[in-house]
Amino acid sequence: MKALVLTQYKKMEYIEVETPEIKPDEVLVQVKACGICGSDIHGFDGSTGRRQPPVIMGHEASGVIAEVGSAVSGWKKNDRVTFDSTVYCGHCDYCRKGQINLCSNRRVLGVSCDEYRRNGAFAEYVAIPQHILYRLPDEVTYDQATIVEPLSVAFHAVNLSPRTVGASVTVVGTGMVGLLIVQAARAAGYGQIIAIDHHPEHLELAQNLGADIILLSNETIDEKVKALTGGEGTDVVFEVAGTNASVHTAIACARKGGAVTLVGNIAPKVDLPLQTVVTRQLTLQGSCASSGEYPACLDMIARKAVNVDAIISRSAPLADGHRWFTTLYNKEGHHLKIVLNP
Repeated sequence: MKALVLTQYKKMEYIEVETPEIKPDEVLVQVKACGICGSDIHGFDGSTGRRQPPVIMGHEASGVIAEVGSAVSGWKKNDRVTFDSTVYCGHCDYCRKGQINLCSNRRVLGVSCDEYRRNGAFAEYVAIPQHILYRLPDEVTYDQATIVEPLSVAFHAVNLSPRTVGASVTVVGTGMVGLLIVQAARAAGYGQIIAIDHHPEHLELAQNLGADIILLSNETIDEKVKALTGGEGTDVVFEVAGTNASVHTAIACARKGGAVTLVGNIAPKVDLPLQTVVTRQLTLQGSCASSGEYPACLDMIARKAVNVDAIISRSAPLADGHRWFTTLYNKEGHHLKIVLNP
C-alpha cells in the first residue's frame, strides 16, 4: 500500500509500505480521509518527541472496513466507520471506571515514542481494534468525520468544567479546537461567550460559530474581559493554546472562585501565578483527549447541531502530504484543517 511516512524530521515521503496485518480482534480500514492535527505538525519537526521517525502519523480519520478479524463481531466489510485516536485496553482500573482517556496501557494512533510505536492513518489502510470503532451515520461524510476526534476533545473539556445555565465563558485561543469549544459551550447552555486570539480571521469565524464577543489578544486583555463582566472576569475559562502567555491570560480572565480548564498542550512546562490562583480561589482542571463523547458528536454532526464544514479549509490528495505539512508548519496562508484523501 501507499502511505505518507515521516522518514526524518521535516520530511514526509509518499512511499510503498507493507499493508498492516490485522489481529483477530481488529479490522482493516481502507482510509478515505485523514485530517492533519496540530500535534502532527509539532511531530513533523520532532519538537514533541512523540513522533520518532520512521512513522505513519494521522489519527483523525474515517473509512470503510476492508477486512474483518476472526474474533470481530458486529462489524462487516464495507461498513462506514471512524475510530477513536486512543487505543485503550478496556481492562485497567481507569478503563473499568469509564476513564478510557486515562488508560494505564494507552496507545495513540500515529504516535512513535520511547514507550511504543503505533502507525496511524496517513495511508491507504490502517489496522484498528474493534472496540474503538464507531459507525458513521449516513448524513456524515468521510471528510466531516475527521472532525469527530477534535470535536470530542472539545466536548470532553466542556463536560469536565463547572456548568450552570447562563454561566459566562472565555475561550483563549480560537484555532480548530478553540472554535469547536465555542460551539460546544453554546450547545451546552453557557451564557456570554468571549473569544480571544491573535488572528482576526479566527475571531471572525468564532463569532460566526457562536461567540458573543471577540477580542484581539494584547497585554491588557484581562482588563477588557473584566470590563465586560462587571469587573469580575468570567465563570469559566478554556485555555486552548498551550503556551505560557496563554495560560497566564486564562488565569487572569477568571473571576474569583472561577474555573480554568486547560486544553492546550504545546509547552511541556509553564509558569504558574500561584498567588493569583490561591487568593482568587481558582480551580484548575486539565482535560485530556476524550472519553466516550464520539457517539454524541457524530449525532450532532449528522443533525447539523454543530458546524464542522467551517473548520475544514481544504481537502487534498495524500500524495501531496509533504507540501501541506510544510505549508502548515511554515504558517503559510490561513488554514484550520487540511484533510488528506488517500
